[in-house]
Amino acid sequence: MKKPSRTTWPIAAGVALAVGVAAGAAASRRRRRTVVRAEDVSPHALLSPPSLEPDTIEVQTDDGARLNVLAYGDPEAQTLVFCHGWTCNAAYWTPQINAFAENYRVVVYDQRGHGNSDAGARPLGADVLADDLNSVLDATVPAGRTAILAGHSMGGMSIIAWAEKYPDQVDRRVAGVLLASTGTDNLVADSAIVPLPQRFPKVPVPVARRVMGATVPLVESSVTTRALRYIALSPNASGAEVAFCQQIVLGCPPRTRGGWGHALSALDIHEGLQNLTVPTTVLVGTADRLTPPVHARRLAAVLEEAGNLERLVVLDGVGHMSSVEAIDRVNDELLHLVGKAQALVG
Repeated sequence: MKKPSRTTWPIAAGVALAVGVAAGAAASRRRRRTVVRAEDVSPHALLSPPSLEPDTIEVQTDDGARLNVLAYGDPEAQTLVFCHGWTCNAAYWTPQINAFAENYRVVVYDQRGHGNSDAGARPLGADVLADDLNSVLDATVPAGRTAILAGHSMGGMSIIAWAEKYPDQVDRRVAGVLLASTGTDNLVADSAIVPLPQRFPKVPVPVARRVMGATVPLVESSVTTRALRYIALSPNASGAEVAFCQQIVLGCPPRTRGGWGHALSALDIHEGLQNLTVPTTVLVGTADRLTPPVHARRLAAVLEEAGNLERLVVLDGVGHMSSVEAIDRVNDELLHLVGKAQALVG
């Protein structure tokens, strides 16, 4: 076999070096790939039940209510804590569990009265949202470490209420926040479910409280499906996305739906935004009828004035269930907050 000439050795070495660098770069990219993207798997695969078994953490509140808390993934990894919205449960975050749990500690919990959590005896309101989230953080975020918090709808309100009640905990416990499809006040007046003439700029709170506090059972039907799509999703949502959300919403006990609906109709936690002193991203879809973009822009304006707004993200054509309709866009914002937190530590 002919030996390489002296002139071919540098070429061979260069090719080997290039191959080695390319292989190393590919391995590095694989190591940096910390999230499963919806665009890279079969359609709606991230809506399937998680294959990972969670750690079940029972959290007892001060009034004796038991909160169902599930933690997926490595306890030593960066913790992400997710707070779901009104009439949902921890399963709402299934796309994010499937996307992140391989490389992160993903914590989800059932809000009081939802899913497998007790309703408790306390009057429902902002204080309960704040105290329950604080109990979850106590149980799931190791001392000396910080979490990324993500809240959707009432879950975002939970984070803001927590910041309002526990301002000294924010910098110590949290490195970043994502507020998705949420608001702080005027939830009834600014909703776009029922367009009102200008001479009726607001639905009277007592009327809204009766409507939102209704405990009429919801049953699966074509009418319910159409109503859910209209109210909570967008015309662009797929049938699988609508079915996923409907199964969760129909599982909410009527008394829980009515009790929290009554409480949220008069909620006002806008002062809590001043205490979110960590990078905070606000996200909303243009087709969100429950918490339209006017809410997101108000939140963003307050956060920007205080110097804590990371980004305002407006998703064209996306409805209220943004983290289901726009999985990759929402997850990208979470990754951005993780990267920001890691850069500050590093």
